[in-house]
Parts: sequence; C-alpha cells; structure tokens
Amino acid sequence: MKRSLFGRIWPGATAVVLFLGLVFPVYWMFTTAFKDNKDIVSDTPVWFPTSPTFEHFEKAVDAEGFWTFVANSFITTVVAVLLSLVIALLASFAIARMRFRGRRSFILVMMMAQMAPWEVMVIAYYMIVRDADMLNSLPPLIAVYTLCVLPFTVLTLRGYVAAVPKELEESAMVDGCTRAQAFRRVIFPLLAPGLMATSLFGFITVWNEFPYVLILSKDPSAQTLPLWLTGFRSTFGDDWGATMAASSLFAVPILILFVFLQRKAVGGLTSGAVKG
Repeated sequence: MKRSLFGRIWPGATAVVLFLGLVFPVYWMFTTAFKDNKDIVSDTPVWFPTSPTFEHFEKAVDAEGFWTFVANSFITTVVAVLLSLVIALLASFAIARMRFRGRRSFILVMMMAQMAPWEVMVIAYYMIVRDADMLNSLPPLIAVYTLCVLPFTVLTLRGYVAAVPKELEESAMVDGCTRAQAFRRVIFPLLAPGLMATSLFGFITVWNEFPYVLILSKDPSAQTLPLWLTGFRSTFGDDWGATMAASSLFAVPILILFVFLQRKAVGGLTSGAVKG
C-alpha cells in the first residue's frame, strides 16, 4: 500500500519541483523589475514588491538605442523565420512525397546539421561575410539565422507532411487539381500545427541568439537585443532593477507568442517527431 501511494505521488512531486525550479528565476526577474531599490538591496529576500514602481522600465526604455535594437531583433527574427518556413515547406514536401536518388543522404545531412553546434560555424560564417564586405549589416545575420533553423524546420515539417494521407492529395488531383493546387488547397491547410511549432522554435532560437551577432555586427545600428542587454548591464553597473526590467522586456515577446501558439505548437512538435 505504501509503495503504491509513493508510486502515485512521486511523479507529481517531481514535476512540481522541476516546475518551481524552472519558473522561480523568471518570477524573481519580473518581480525585481517592479521593486524599488530598497527592496532589491534588502538583506532579507522580498518576495513581493512592497511599493511597485515602473521606474526601472522607464530607464530601460529610455536607454540609448533601445528602439533600434528592438527593430533589428524583430526584422531579423521575422524575416529569418519566414524564409526558413518557405524553404522548409517545399523541401519537406519533396522529401515526404517524392522518391529520388540521394533522398536518404539528404535527410542524414539535415540531421547532422541539426546536431552540429552553431559555434563550430562561427569562424566560417565570419570569413564568408567579411570577404563579401557585408559585416555590420542585417542581411548576413538573416541569412545565417535562416540556415541555423532550417534543418529543424525541414525535419519537423517532413514528419507533419508525411502524416497527411496521400489519398487526400490524390483525390484532389483526380478532381482536376494539379500537384501544386492540391498542395495549396488540401495539404497546406492541414499543416497549421506544424507551421506553428516550427515558427515558435525558430522565433525563440533567433530571438535569443547571441554569438553570431557579437561576431558579425560591431556597429550598434546592426545589433540585436541580446547584445544590447549585455551592454545595458555594463552601462548601468549594479542597477539590478533596470537590468531585470530590461531582461523582462526582452522576454515578453516570446511569452506572448508562446501563449497564443502553445496548443498548436505542442501538437505540431509531437506529430513532427513521430511521423515520417
């Protein structure tokens, strides 16, 4: 009886502990952003802001170049994710529906590219961008980010395309549709969860990326929020309230996107992982 009770309790207890361990740093970041300086430097932890203030957020927003970095981050992230989705959608359809020489090798290369750490390619990308005289600009960043998220996007969408019965496509073609029309009218609407999952992953990955922008962009006009955040910390020294406010602003777009895409994203990742 004791073993049975323990067996029912420990999975939930473990999940609660893990949840608290993951959520607590985020909670502390957001609450610190609203605390006044007295609560922040208090010898005893202050769990809730006693006198909530927006002063730290105002300082972060008014920092030099903030809106330029915000615009750069949104431009690079949105364009890179859209490009990767378009390319991966076509590639995944070809891999899932067509049989051609080198198909298995192509899939293996995609998997190897997905497993390779980004850092091993930094020097190669830097030399290419430098020789093309395109340092300190956004297009190289967009190209690099697109290449970085493309393998995962292709592999995930491949599984989701494979999950759509071929009979649906064949029926549409029997009714007079071309392959392209059958894809656009039948398959594409069914891929929404897969597209949500891959776009969410790509957005988070590109939005948080730091090493490439550090190496490829020395000009502040072509830098993104992760790099701005490190400079913001050094500029304001030990102003933890402003630092936490800046970090909170950096995390808000991802949280909003996740809230809206959560259900479809989870379904898309699951389907993409087990089909193919």
